[in-house]
Amino acid sequence: MTWRLAALATLATLALRALGWTARLDVSNLRDLPDPLHGYLPPSTPIIYAFWHNQILAATLFFQRRGIVVMTSLSRDGDIIAEVIRQFGFGAARGSATRGGVAALKAMVRAIRRGADAAFTIDGPKGPRYRAKEGAAMLASLSGAPIQPVCIVTERYWTLKTWDHFRVPKPFAVGRVFYGQPIWVRRGAAEDEIAAATAQLQAELDSLLSEWEARRATAC
Repeated sequence: MTWRLAALATLATLALRALGWTARLDVSNLRDLPDPLHGYLPPSTPIIYAFWHNQILAATLFFQRRGIVVMTSLSRDGDIIAEVIRQFGFGAARGSATRGGVAALKAMVRAIRRGADAAFTIDGPKGPRYRAKEGAAMLASLSGAPIQPVCIVTERYWTLKTWDHFRVPKPFAVGRVFYGQPIWVRRGAAEDEIAAATAQLQAELDSLLSEWEARRATAC
């Protein structure tokens, strides 16, 4: 990484840490469980978290320092993102659907077999927005780990003019986390099984986001 990219990564990390110091994550809806799966599975069970691309910043603040492995692109932006998430305690598998995806997927499988969790921004890296892709289901089939749909949101945020309507939490915003029903995919699943699991993931994430937007509209 060049010194300019390193400087950008440092600035981005500092800005996100400053935002994290002001934000408050309300996890009252989670009871005493880190996620629904760990209600009946040992906490050491690897999980594949799946959420929408525009929730990345809120997810970074909530899931930091857990050693979760995520896929980041091989672009210059990916270099910066990989360094930022490393400083927040994540692992990076480099690649995307258009470049290096197979190698990145294999790296995530190896990480899961070592006991690490993984995470997917399931409509990334370029959309369409809120359209689940098959990466998480493929990873679940290869690794045997279950998929945990997650919605990570803040009550107040700025919306950027990007393909995903990227959300930047406002300072002192309250964040909330919602979990959907876990999804299991058979090892060595056929294409139709991968498609069915992806459709189920789409439905779970749609439901979680709709539930949150309805709550937020009522509160406002």
